[in-house]
Amino acid sequence: MRLLFIGDVVGKPGRKIIQRALPGLIKRERLDLVVANCENSAAGSGMTPDIYREMLAAGVDCITLGDHIYKRREILPTLEQQTNIVKPANFPARSPGREMAMVTARDGTKVAVISLLGRVFMRPVDCPWTAVDRVLAKLPSDVKVIFVDFHAEATSDKQVMGRYLDGRVSACLGTHTHVPTADEEIFPKGTAFQCDVGMTGPYLSILGREVNRVTETTLSFNPTQFDVATDDIRLCGSIVDIDAATGRAKEIRRLRVDMVEAEKIAYEHQTPGARAL
Repeated sequence: MRLLFIGDVVGKPGRKIIQRALPGLIKRERLDLVVANCENSAAGSGMTPDIYREMLAAGVDCITLGDHIYKRREILPTLEQQTNIVKPANFPARSPGREMAMVTARDGTKVAVISLLGRVFMRPVDCPWTAVDRVLAKLPSDVKVIFVDFHAEATSDKQVMGRYLDGRVSACLGTHTHVPTADEEIFPKGTAFQCDVGMTGPYLSILGREVNRVTETTLSFNPTQFDVATDDIRLCGSIVDIDAATGRAKEIRRLRVDMVEAEKIAYEHQTPGARAL
C-alpha cells in the first residue's frame, strides 16, 4: 500500500494547495491513504470543524494535530465524535480527543494512526515513549500497518523515537519545525523515518508567517500580529510504500509540489477547480 503524509498545513494557503493538488495526486501516485497534520490550518493556529470537513472533501483520510490542537475550542466536539482525527497520545487521559485512529485505506488495509508530542523545547507532556508503548499494546494483532506522527522540536528526540520504534511501526515521520529534512530512510527493521516532512503553506515567510512581522518583533520586542504569509505556496510531505502483509516499509521519498505544478496536476487529472488562479 502507498501512504502520503502531508506536513503542517498552515492557514488558507496550505489548505488551498491541498484542494488543488491532492485529488490529482491521489490518482497520479496511486495513493491508498492520505494523512495530514492540520494543527496550523486555521489562520496559522488550531483547526475548526469546517476545515476538518474541507480537508476530508479534498481527499485527506486522517488528521493528526499537535501542540496547537486546542487553540480553537469549536474543534472539541469533532475530536470527541470523529474517529479519523487524533490528539497526541501522551496528552492527559482526560484531555479531549482519541489517542489513536483506525482507518481503512483504499486498498482495504487497516491502518493505525498515532500522534505523539515531543518534550524537548515543547510544552510539558507525558512521556511519549511510554504512551506509544501503551497504544501499541492495545492494537489488534491483525493490524500490521502503523503510522506515527512525532510532533517534536528536537531532531535528537525524533531520532530516538524512530530507532525505538524500528520494526514496531511502519513509519515514524516528524512534524512541527516546518522545515523538510533530507534524512528520509528505511531503518534496518523496516520502519520508514524522517525528522520532518516539512510545511504545506507559504514558503516566502518565517515558518508560514509574514517575514516583516516576525522580523520586527524579533529585533525590537515590539509585539505584532504574526499573520499567515501568502506567497510561494508549496505542498510538502513524504510518500511511503508499505508491505501491507508485514507492515514493513519498502520505500520512502519526499514530495514537494508548488502551485504551478498543483495547477498542472489539477488540469491533467481533471479535478475540480482546474482553471488557473
